[in-house]
Formats: sequence, C-alpha cells, structure tokens
Amino acid sequence: MNEFASMHPKEARLLMREGRWDKPTAGMAAGYAQANLVILPKALAFDFLLFCQRNPKPCPVLDVTEPGSPVPALVAPDADLRTDLPRYRVYRNGELTEEVTRIDHLWREDMVAFLLGCSFTFEQALLDSGIPVRHIEQNSNVPMYVTNLDCAKAGRFSGPMVVSMRPIPHDQVVRAVQVTSRFPAVHGAPIHIGDPRQIGIADVNTPDFGDPVPIYPGEVPVFWACGVTPQAVAMRCKPELMITHAPGHMFITDQRDAQYGVL
Repeated sequence: MNEFASMHPKEARLLMREGRWDKPTAGMAAGYAQANLVILPKALAFDFLLFCQRNPKPCPVLDVTEPGSPVPALVAPDADLRTDLPRYRVYRNGELTEEVTRIDHLWREDMVAFLLGCSFTFEQALLDSGIPVRHIEQNSNVPMYVTNLDCAKAGRFSGPMVVSMRPIPHDQVVRAVQVTSRFPAVHGAPIHIGDPRQIGIADVNTPDFGDPVPIYPGEVPVFWACGVTPQAVAMRCKPELMITHAPGHMFITDQRDAQYGVL
C-alpha cells in the first residue's frame, strides 16, 4: 500500500485544501468512500434532487448541504466543499468555462451541494477479490463515456447516462458483478457487459472523460453507471451555473466503504 492509499481522509483533504494535490483520487485513502460533487443554485436544487431520485443508478445521493453551507454534515462534518477536492469544473449555461482547484471565490449564499456515490468506493472490494483495476495499475484516470441511454427526466433536468469502464478478465466477470452489486449506494452492479457499441460508444479507446486504458486479450469491457452523468446533463439542459468535481477528482468522505455495502 502506497502513502496515498494509507492516508486518512482528513490528511488527503488537507493536501487538496493547501493546493498540494490536484490529480485524480483513485486509490487514495483506501477503504473510505469517495463522492461526486454537484453544486447548484437553490432554485434548481429540488429539480435536481428529484432527478437523482428518479435515476439512482448514476446519481445515488450520499449527502445534501443546507443552502449556503459548504459543509457536508453527514459524511465529513469538518470538510469544506469549496476547497477540499483536487479539481472542480464550472459550467455556465451548459458550457464548461473553467477548471479550477478551489471555488471559494465562486460560492454564493444560495448554493446547495450534492454528494453522489462514486464507483471508486467499490474498487477496493474488487482488488480484495483479486480482480484487477486497470486505471489504478496505470496511475491514470478511469475512462468514462456518454452513452445512448437516456435518464428519466425531472423538472429542467434530462440527458444521457455516463458510464465508467473497467476491463475485467473473462473468468472474473461474474465475480466482479457479485462484488459490486453489494454496493447499491455507489452505483452497484454494472449496467452493461461486452460490446460498447450497444450502448452508443463508438470507440472504447476514446473516452469522453478520463484516460483510455488497454483491454488485454481475454478481458471484457464492463461498464458501470457514473456520477459524471450530471455534467452531461448540464451540457444539454444548460443551467445558469453548475459546479462539479473534475472527472476522477473526487471528494473523499469520512465514511468507510463498507457503510455503503450490503452483506
């Protein structure tokens, strides 16, 4: 286990708050749940909460802040969502306008933050079962793709599902499904196994977000619903302002992975 895997979440968040870590968080603070971030004005918060309720596979809600508060009281009560992620994306009217390492200068008193379950949470369980996780092996970001699968509409929010992909050895696919299905609060079992073209992915070697990873002979591409989905939704629905994590640059909670799993 490397020094980043053995870190406590508070240590990892401090690195980010102080500007000493701006890279993907896969493999950091092993054993602790990571989360996707979506921040919206209060006027859009109910519609987005309803969107998450109707689309629990890509958008499982772990915590929602009080309007104006950057503190995720349920999952990390001493954290600050304005500074404690390595990178953020800012969308204005559906356009990605900037990527920054802190957002305290953008924070408003009407902001509501949502933390959504992340598939990084179940990766330790995959590794513990002897199943390789390629992007961790290669110290890169997980590949993510916009699909042709539409999410259920809610208020102003609609759009396509985004998925993450991990190549799994053919003889371990069933085990990977079993392991990840125990984590329904962080995307759970895969939504597709095999031919990426069946879900609208023309070239698996060219992800829409993250980095490409090799698929070796004898491996099968396996796809999980992904918490980057709200970013694809923002591009379609064009809210005045939406702030998110940069794909792969997650918020690390104080909650253990096992708290989101079932036996």
